[in-house]
Amino acid sequence: MALGKLIPLKRLTLLITLLFSLCACASGPRPPAPPKLPYSSWYVGLAAPRFMEVWVETVDVLDQRGMAFFHVSGGVASYTRKPEGWHKGGGSMMPVSNVDLPERLFLRWQSLVEPQAYKIRIPIPQWVRDEMVKPERVFCEADQEDVTLYRNRITLGMAPGGVVKVWVGAGCLGFKEVGRFQAEIEPLGPHRNGNGIYYRAPKPEAQAYIDQHGIPYGTW
Repeated sequence: MALGKLIPLKRLTLLITLLFSLCACASGPRPPAPPKLPYSSWYVGLAAPRFMEVWVETVDVLDQRGMAFFHVSGGVASYTRKPEGWHKGGGSMMPVSNVDLPERLFLRWQSLVEPQAYKIRIPIPQWVRDEMVKPERVFCEADQEDVTLYRNRITLGMAPGGVVKVWVGAGCLGFKEVGRFQAEIEPLGPHRNGNGIYYRAPKPEAQAYIDQHGIPYGTW
């Protein structure tokens, strides 16, 4: 018993292909494949000289696939032991997941002690991405054993005057300097929220240092 005419095989194959295409279009574009990295996350660290308080509004990433990711980090930074000069990397770290290695970083922050808002676009050289996926064997005193680590942490150091220092590294491996950069003043001022434009006042101990010693421009 036949229910109507049989559909030729070629026509049936074409029909099935068409139906799958329509389903794919209806479900929208496919999400990008996860980056192929030897770890689940890399990290962005935020740092500033002691007493030179900052508030980071946003760190955005353009990864090596050309995909943009917004506000992967922000907020408070870690502070070094001295107001003058820099440490050698590290800082308040935040994981960056499902994002490929960075080609550019976009940073916008408030220097609370001036006060002033700054923004900068930082190019990340290929040698940095190479370092981030190169395994290295090192003796780690904290673990008291040899471990394999990656330099998968990028630190952004921010100082008054719009100075930005960048390092790449990891705890027991140490950090390598990427470069020193000069940000520009953000003409729109600091971040706007429901209360309008604002700068948070520095903490009392930071303000006391500034009142007594001033801001040590030129030491960063």
